[in-house]
Amino acid sequence: MSADSIFAAPAEHAEETRYSRYGRDLGPDPDPKGVLELCRALNVRFLRLTFTDILGQTKNVEVPASQFPKALDGEILFDGSSIQGFVRIEESDMLLKPDLRTFRVFPWGNPEARVGRLICDVYHPDESPFEGDPRLALKRVVASAAELGYQMMAGVEAEFFLFQRNGNGEPTTVTHDHGGYFDLTPVDLGEKTRRLIINDLEAMGFEVEAGHHEVAPGQHEIDFKYADALTTADDLATFRFIVRNAAMAHGLHATFMPKPIFGQNGSGMHTHQSLFRDGENAFFDPEGEYQISDAMRHYIGGLKQHARAIAAITNPIVNSYKRLVPGYEAPVNIAWSRRNRSPLIRVPERRGAGTRVEFRMPDPSCNPYLALAVQLAAGLDGLRNRIDPGPPVDTNVWQLSEEERRRYQMESLPANLKEAVDELAADEVLGAALGDHILHNFVDAKRKEWGEYIAQVTDWELQAYLAAY
Repeated sequence: MSADSIFAAPAEHAEETRYSRYGRDLGPDPDPKGVLELCRALNVRFLRLTFTDILGQTKNVEVPASQFPKALDGEILFDGSSIQGFVRIEESDMLLKPDLRTFRVFPWGNPEARVGRLICDVYHPDESPFEGDPRLALKRVVASAAELGYQMMAGVEAEFFLFQRNGNGEPTTVTHDHGGYFDLTPVDLGEKTRRLIINDLEAMGFEVEAGHHEVAPGQHEIDFKYADALTTADDLATFRFIVRNAAMAHGLHATFMPKPIFGQNGSGMHTHQSLFRDGENAFFDPEGEYQISDAMRHYIGGLKQHARAIAAITNPIVNSYKRLVPGYEAPVNIAWSRRNRSPLIRVPERRGAGTRVEFRMPDPSCNPYLALAVQLAAGLDGLRNRIDPGPPVDTNVWQLSEEERRRYQMESLPANLKEAVDELAADEVLGAALGDHILHNFVDAKRKEWGEYIAQVTDWELQAYLAAY
């Protein structure tokens, strides 16, 4: 049986699936009337209006069918003072303005009372954009790129772990298998869950390219097609929700925590990115050295120059820095390379329309909108200031001595969250991209997180010191 027939929707639901997957009849610029008609045709009884807080958690307000016209016109208010980093109690009312192009119908539940989804931007009651909305922050940086004539295209590889739950339904760190890279049944017991995830993703309009077991036991990856920066960020937020939901349906717990198991590889979110201009890949130059353009070199230079500050956004939790250590295939040193997977930045072999940068530092705990915003802002700074990335380092960076690293003038990534946050607070380019509201609230939250962490007495400390001192 072909893969197409395995994953095809039943014939009696084909028309409904066509609508819920793509909303084709809505066109590229849908209006509220069209969405409302589609909701009636598909028996959509509830709409989830989703948005993302500064720390990357997806939030939602759900409305019944009687409120759909108000929701589609952007008239639904919510209490912003209850959301991390949004507004103070005395200015709590916020508006949700849906992006009608993000309308989807969840592929589960009662077919007589389906649930739809719209991703929203957050506005003040006076209709002005809310400066603390991460999605609007990404839109601002995308607009800056457009002013220079560029469009960012991005694709992400978001890895995750599947763990068993205990008798109370609480997550554990007991893996559901002992598989390794590209293993299959009977070693890989997660393939059924991956198939369920892929079915749900395709029903939500994703073009899934592949799914496979990753290096560590219980670790998985599902790759979906690249898109423009905003669509990719929206897709990643949706992806994380779908993965968790499918895992729960199989009695498992899915986590995007970067390093849940000591001694095993952590989960990364390698981010592939390129700039297009007038429909052509601006990173490709058939006459350039390595067939890459000056624009690409300067973009890499910008990523390198701001990498230590970028880390606070792309690797935003204490646990992130337990992945960024030598010996586990994660980058530690700020360098770029052709082909070589050990440095921070890799240029894959493909040329032409597929010429791109692979930024290997991010992990899947990050806020997708802010992560793409700071990477693009750093790359644009490289373009504006023609930042030279230096020569590629095509040797195994992990095996270089300290003396050899000094010879390459190779800096290291931050060793912990505190170092990264201090770098971000001092970086004017990234600060301008995020805006004062997001920057200050993010930095304050992360410094508090670090303070709580370093005050803890851990099991490791008790085992190492209790009997010895």
